[in-house]
Amino acid sequence: MTDLHYLTATEMVRLLHAREISAVELLQAHLDRIEQVNPRVNAIVTLDAEHAMDIARALDSVTPAGPLHGLPIAHKDLVDTAGIRTTYGSPAFADNVPERDDLIVQRLKAAGAITIGKTNTPEYGTGSHTVNEVFGATRNPYDLSRSAGGSSGGAAAALASGMIPLADGSDMGGSLRNPASFCNVVGLRPTPGRVPSISDKAAWFTLAVPGPMARTVDDLVLMLQAVSGFHPGSPYAITEPFTPEPREGVEHLRVAWSPDLGGLPVDPRTAAVTATAPQVFEELGARVEQVDLDLSGAEDAFRIYRAWYYALAFPDLEILGPNTRWNAERGREVSGADLARAEQLRTAVYQRMNAFWERYDVLLAPVSQVPPFPVGEPYVREVDGVVMPDYLAWMRSAYWISVLHAPAASVPAGFTGDGLPVGVQIVGRPFADARVLRAARAFEQATGYGCRRPAL
Repeated sequence: MTDLHYLTATEMVRLLHAREISAVELLQAHLDRIEQVNPRVNAIVTLDAEHAMDIARALDSVTPAGPLHGLPIAHKDLVDTAGIRTTYGSPAFADNVPERDDLIVQRLKAAGAITIGKTNTPEYGTGSHTVNEVFGATRNPYDLSRSAGGSSGGAAAALASGMIPLADGSDMGGSLRNPASFCNVVGLRPTPGRVPSISDKAAWFTLAVPGPMARTVDDLVLMLQAVSGFHPGSPYAITEPFTPEPREGVEHLRVAWSPDLGGLPVDPRTAAVTATAPQVFEELGARVEQVDLDLSGAEDAFRIYRAWYYALAFPDLEILGPNTRWNAERGREVSGADLARAEQLRTAVYQRMNAFWERYDVLLAPVSQVPPFPVGEPYVREVDGVVMPDYLAWMRSAYWISVLHAPAASVPAGFTGDGLPVGVQIVGRPFADARVLRAARAFEQATGYGCRRPAL
């Protein structure tokens, strides 16, 4: 079977359960693909092929049962994997080998997935460009001179180039959505608590969430069902498992379209691609209306909460790289009054959006304000002629959405004139993950942009 590595995860599972292919055969196809393309892309940074093959052989000796039975998967190098090096992108942890799996890894294994290694991330997931001092930069499979985004850039690049069929990511300010947009794959920032995580430092922190990444929305749903559900280690974990909406299509769905999320600069190449999305939804029978979105307050709320978190999570500045250190230093400047203001601002945004969701079912907007930028640049310094004040500012289109406690999916929306992928962001009211994915699937099926593969 040719191009086995580019089948959908859903089709792979069907073939595995029907015993038309073996877990060993599927794993070998992906290992061959990794050998072929990873030296150029640098998405998989630690490979545990021998142990993975042992697991595949064991799975082939039993009746297929789990929903992810026999699927190879690589985990973001921020999540702990028992017995497999986990560096967090930091030289201080270059030889770190955890003794336990993080919860998302446990759940994926319990569903039958086979861990084959780790995907690249910037140091501690800091920034939307995947580069670190341990492994270097991950390159965009569609143009190796460009960034794969971040911080789940290794995951997105590995998916796009056929090295894995599913991947886990995480998202505080766009770290899952931005690389999905840059690499022409699908990523979901779920409602906080949908995919629970366990923290011994900031258990109540809701800006950062783990989530699934895949090449199709159906594959995303397959993975989300495996990793969602209550866990007592998370104080805000959603109690019920995720259930997709049974209804197909988006006829009569009320769709709000914001080309700039209330006045943000957007690169004309990105704007030209995302501007085609509303018409797709109109042709599918949805009711689309362009809106003037008011997210004022989201900027300060996000930055204050983010800075506070970094000060809490990283007390030892000496072992940190410049981006992480800058965030931790800003966090040490946060006062009680600052946190009170952030809470007031976030509450005001939430209540305005609560009224907004009475009128609309989903919001369409750009994921990123720019297309993939040169891999040698540390971050985007200017967007459509507007100078960015720091390395965070170019990702406002993603991190303003993070403040809303809402699910948001990045779905392939097309390509720039020079062949760079661009995603559109589909946002829903809190807890409406299923509706977001329903809209994402309808858009994906109508356009087919995600079927375009990189020339590797």
